[in-house]
Amino acid sequence: MNNNGTGHIVVISGPSGSGESTITKALLERLPARRLITATTRAPRDGELEGVDYFFFAKERFEEELKNGNIPEYSYISNRDTYYGTYRPELARDLESGNVIIANTDIVGTKFFKEQFGADTIFIAPESLEILANRLRIRNPDMSEKELERRLDNAREEIEKEKPYYDYVIENRDGKLSEAVDQAEAYIRERLGTLKGR
Repeated sequence: MNNNGTGHIVVISGPSGSGESTITKALLERLPARRLITATTRAPRDGELEGVDYFFFAKERFEEELKNGNIPEYSYISNRDTYYGTYRPELARDLESGNVIIANTDIVGTKFFKEQFGADTIFIAPESLEILANRLRIRNPDMSEKELERRLDNAREEIEKEKPYYDYVIENRDGKLSEAVDQAEAYIRERLGTLKGR
């Protein structure tokens, strides 16, 4: 699968609670960019819209699209029986638009976009696991301690094993979100200048 369009992909990833979605939202207001809308089989959360936040597919539809080659990369979260993946028709439209395309994905998607499209990749790291735990508790006050520990274990593994794969690492320190956004914006503008003479 080759990039025949003029769009450029930037992957922004990080552990749950690191702030990658918040940083992406801020960047969309500053850059000529759009967020890649991916597909999932989880149910929409309050306020989420079809085709805006995700493409919400039934499990059978997702597996059919996968079989037909319309989902070139995906992850399956077994303990939630949930798929997440890139929807090829949406990716093709975005690439043809010529925009910067920001993708929020896990390491599977990061490797796919890096290898297939030469994406720039940014990892958003928390200041510490203790601060990450506080953020997760505030965001999900009903979360069980078991679920919190699971997410922290996942975050620890992502930081130790996956962070080194990324081109650029930004530490999103508590109360310093705007600095993290500034860093991400500066990096993306620098890369676009290098790639396209913008």
